[in-house]
Amino acid sequence: MQYLSALLPRITRLQALVIGLAVTPLLLGGAGVIAVLLFLMASGGTVTGAPEQPIAFDHSVHAGEAAIPCQFCHRGVGTEAAATIPSVQQCMFCHGVVATDRPQIQLLQAHWETNTPVDWTRVHRVPDHVRFVHAPHIQAGLDCATCHGDVASMSEVRQVRSLAMGDCQGCHRENSASLDCATCHK
Repeated sequence: MQYLSALLPRITRLQALVIGLAVTPLLLGGAGVIAVLLFLMASGGTVTGAPEQPIAFDHSVHAGEAAIPCQFCHRGVGTEAAATIPSVQQCMFCHGVVATDRPQIQLLQAHWETNTPVDWTRVHRVPDHVRFVHAPHIQAGLDCATCHGDVASMSEVRQVRSLAMGDCQGCHRENSASLDCATCHK
């Protein structure tokens, strides 16, 4: 049970006991190992390093030094299911005149001139069977850093929490949010 507590730090003793009793017989066979691996892969992923992006975007400059609020660029976060990634047009509101001599901004300008979106690599992902909507979390007063870490100090954004079910359930418990399965699962 200590292993379950290490993997899922906010799991209750009763949950650990039930999972332990259910999983132990399965682990005795090869099918059990495969089942556990599939469960872990589907449970939100692991914390990984920052992916390579097509344009080096430094959040520590924008969110840190310039103190631009997350919602300025990620405009859909308070009202839509997804936080949204800013369009090239939105970036060009500022970068049509700011730092135009820098190579990364010139790459952005090339996208603007050719009307080509930037193909950003997604950093944070939950499994496909999870319905995650930012809006209720923002409306409840949760700070973006709760799940995304101190992005204002990151030159390259990386995932800092596992976003696995146990991680989310622990936060829901701490904030008296619903634990009903239909709240998050499709």
